[in-house]
Amino acid sequence: MAKKSSYNPFGFVPTQVSLISSALYIALFAVLIWIHTTVPSVPSDPTPMKGVNLTQAWLDLGFVSDGHHPVDSRRNEVVRSYLLERIEGVLESNGADYKVLLERVGGKVVNETGMREERVKERPRAVTVFDDRRSNVTFVDDFRKEPCTCYSESTNIMVYIRGKEDPKEDWWNSTERYEGQGGVLVNAHYDSVSSGYGATDDGVGVVSILQLISYFTTEGNQPKRGLVALLNNNEEDGLYGAHEFLRHPLSQFTHMFLNLEGAGAGGRAMLFRSTDAEVTKLYKSPHPFGNVVSGDGFRRGLVRSGTDYSVFNGDNRMRGVDVAFYEPRARYHTDQDDARDTSAESLWHMLSAALATTEAMTSYEGDDFDGSTRRNGKLDISSGSNSVYFDLLGSSFAVIRLPTLFALSITLLVAAPLLLIILEVIIRKQGKWYPLSKRQYLHSEDDDEAVHFSGMRGLFRFPLAFVVATAAVLALAYLLTKINPHILYSSEYAVWAMMLSAWFIVAWFFLVGADQIRPTALQRMYILMWLYALTWVMLVGATVGENNFDLGSGYFVVIYNLAVFAALLISYLELFALPTKTAYVEHVSGAEQEIHGRSGRPGSRSSRSVLSGSRARPAAADDEDEGGATERSGLFSGSDRRGGNTFGKNIGKRTQLDEEVEATEDKFLNQAYGDEQPWSSSLPQWTWVLQLLLIAPINIIVVGQIALLLTSALHQTPADGNPVLPIYLFIAMLAVLLLLPLTPFLHRFSTKIAGLLFLVFVGCLIYNLLAFPFSSDARLKIYFVQQVNDLADYNHNNVTLIGLDGYLQDIIAELPSATGQKIRCGKHSAVGVPKNGLQACSWTGLAPDATAHQHPEIAGHSSKNKSESFRTITSKDNSPVHIHIRSTSSKACRLAFDNPVSEVQIEDAAHDPRYQSVADGGSKEIKLFSREWGKNFKLSVAWADGKTKGQKGKAVCMWNDVNVPGVIPAWDEVARFMPVWSALTKAGDGLVELGQEFIIE
Repeated sequence: MAKKSSYNPFGFVPTQVSLISSALYIALFAVLIWIHTTVPSVPSDPTPMKGVNLTQAWLDLGFVSDGHHPVDSRRNEVVRSYLLERIEGVLESNGADYKVLLERVGGKVVNETGMREERVKERPRAVTVFDDRRSNVTFVDDFRKEPCTCYSESTNIMVYIRGKEDPKEDWWNSTERYEGQGGVLVNAHYDSVSSGYGATDDGVGVVSILQLISYFTTEGNQPKRGLVALLNNNEEDGLYGAHEFLRHPLSQFTHMFLNLEGAGAGGRAMLFRSTDAEVTKLYKSPHPFGNVVSGDGFRRGLVRSGTDYSVFNGDNRMRGVDVAFYEPRARYHTDQDDARDTSAESLWHMLSAALATTEAMTSYEGDDFDGSTRRNGKLDISSGSNSVYFDLLGSSFAVIRLPTLFALSITLLVAAPLLLIILEVIIRKQGKWYPLSKRQYLHSEDDDEAVHFSGMRGLFRFPLAFVVATAAVLALAYLLTKINPHILYSSEYAVWAMMLSAWFIVAWFFLVGADQIRPTALQRMYILMWLYALTWVMLVGATVGENNFDLGSGYFVVIYNLAVFAALLISYLELFALPTKTAYVEHVSGAEQEIHGRSGRPGSRSSRSVLSGSRARPAAADDEDEGGATERSGLFSGSDRRGGNTFGKNIGKRTQLDEEVEATEDKFLNQAYGDEQPWSSSLPQWTWVLQLLLIAPINIIVVGQIALLLTSALHQTPADGNPVLPIYLFIAMLAVLLLLPLTPFLHRFSTKIAGLLFLVFVGCLIYNLLAFPFSSDARLKIYFVQQVNDLADYNHNNVTLIGLDGYLQDIIAELPSATGQKIRCGKHSAVGVPKNGLQACSWTGLAPDATAHQHPEIAGHSSKNKSESFRTITSKDNSPVHIHIRSTSSKACRLAFDNPVSEVQIEDAAHDPRYQSVADGGSKEIKLFSREWGKNFKLSVAWADGKTKGQKGKAVCMWNDVNVPGVIPAWDEVARFMPVWSALTKAGDGLVELGQEFIIE
């Protein structure tokens, strides 16, 4: 045994390897988890900068989220009025020169004095507030499985803050389109879903915009480029507010945008996605957080959530970024999306990023975003380069162009292997290439016995260990999917601990076992070779993704491959420290003669084999060392002289020859570690630390951040109908990537570490198989809708709950109204966005309040039927059918047809050539949202074949207001009696849908 390395604090021996590697991994994992699960603290000063007041922002959030405020609720109107008052209050307190334009239906504009004019004639002001109650939009929503025609009327609030470089006149009054330097749009929506309070979706975004208005209207903070702050309404039901903004003249001014959103319910606000590298570089934050993986998920259709980002970028070709909360998903769209369950830290994280990013955008002096053209009436700005971005420990942010990443990938694929080949040629020429070397003779095979190098030993250990260990964690993924598939929902870290410990134990068992039986000094180098080959193949895949699919998520593979290459390069350079193979053979032959002279025994093949191979092994075993044990090899041929890291004991006895060899001070013969090849005595003992530091920290940080991001984003999505197996497979493969940097050193790990991790594995496995998967902190989301199809009797209704099979029935069993009824269950695909994999169960529920939910009225021209029944509508043959639909207590209705209509005309709807009014192939559904209560929607529809007689459809009006108990008793009952481990959320556009089928005669 090498005595010097035993006392070397960085020696490649079990104690040092176990302590240093474990400490490094524990520290890195702790830092990653801490950064991921905590939000940076708020400043001690509630006014961290002039014009920003965190106390006021928190008070605003409390008011906005103090009730459900979907677009068709009375509370929504209260929130809107509050926001207008707060904006005017901010402008007054800042002494801003401003005016308010109250835009009403009919093309009129009312100024702040209440005087009605066609155009406001006052002098231009520094700030203009637009109270938009005039714009409307008709468009095709193709986000759903079947595209539909959508009509909506604006209740948006917009604040234009004039920039120093903006035109001095009120350019929006011009009949010409704005063609000057582009401004910046900052957007958030002030409506909530009917089932949530909207604290982070999107209350935090709304109050952040209020603070932006305060900041940029404070003296000395006027932006260079103009800023439009948009508070839009009706985002939740189909991004209507963003579409409505594009009907306003201000939309022609904005070329860059920052969208503030909430797709979770707290934590950190991340850079969700961006349009290009140039605008991504303008994303600034004191604590940046984001990864291109989420953007690629949207780009490839793997993420189906929609935000206003897709409207601004898709329809108007603006370039910008999407900043949003993304976890915890279980609280999203539920009553836990409230101020109590978010934090001032989360508010500050989004607000600080919004301030810094908006400042960067409005201060931008280049022209990348101003060279715009118009195609078919749409603003079309040059798209820029695809971006690759990621944060490092929440403290710095990297942004590169995708073509740059592609160039680097190609360089690594070609240049790195060439460099290794050149190095190998140089080392071979110097006679020091011991890897793959079997034997050499002093003079010739005929005259001398062979001196064995055992250079093939350990070559194929890593593939075996890798395949078996990876198969083990994949098998665990399948096991959890079959036994307790949703444990990941609440116990994601227990699943991670099980996967990591399982892979470590299996890989350690094979690598340590092989090393104990057949020790080799080349195991570290060979594993690095295999790691390089593996990451090289991965890099080929990442490069194809970059070039063919515009995917930047493979950036971590580039970093991984580069780090492994650098570590392998050190192993190559280590070989220069060895004697030449010829010198070694001569030295071994001389040492044999010296020992023969002392011992009086004749030299033999046996003695030379012992000197040139492992000293405590039978000489015959070395003859076949590259091919594993043979019939001449002992079952256990390794010794027990390895510093306590023993796997088996040598059944042979120490010979006199062993003692004589160890008595010498020849570094070629007795300075190697344990029973490894004597020629390895000259290898440095500290370089493993450098290799560990090269491959472990950066790879753990880069891969670990992606792993935590994907886990947080995905582990609670099975409640939305996502399959669980792909999520477990993601975790399994990422666990492998996290532990691969440890494999070159794994054979030196102490048995105690492996034993401890085995206990962790057993404990986590038992827990993951047996524990209940949901809790009050990780509640299972259940989707609710109540439908009345017979307006003559509200008691004949269907309450439908949609959720995970098995758990859904347990929840329904707790409900008094469902007791004794036959529960009708089946696969759900009819209500709202299809949620594959979920079960839908229905029963006759508590009737909705008839006084609060006035049934819709429908009629057609020359209708002979009373509006209360509307079972038939008469029309002239082969002509458009005119339909009126209204409800005095609803703002939202829809018409659904058995056969898609090819033409839709809605009274007072604005015509915009940028939008289709009917989907290609026709629309089977028409959605109608009004800004007023009880609007009489008047529309005409036609079919492509011209036939109207016999066409069937259904008219529905919807209600969503649950702020007053008793208005929707079925909702109140479910919310009251469902278990604490479950939560209620909306299934579609309406909680209550009152409708009636009709036929056209």
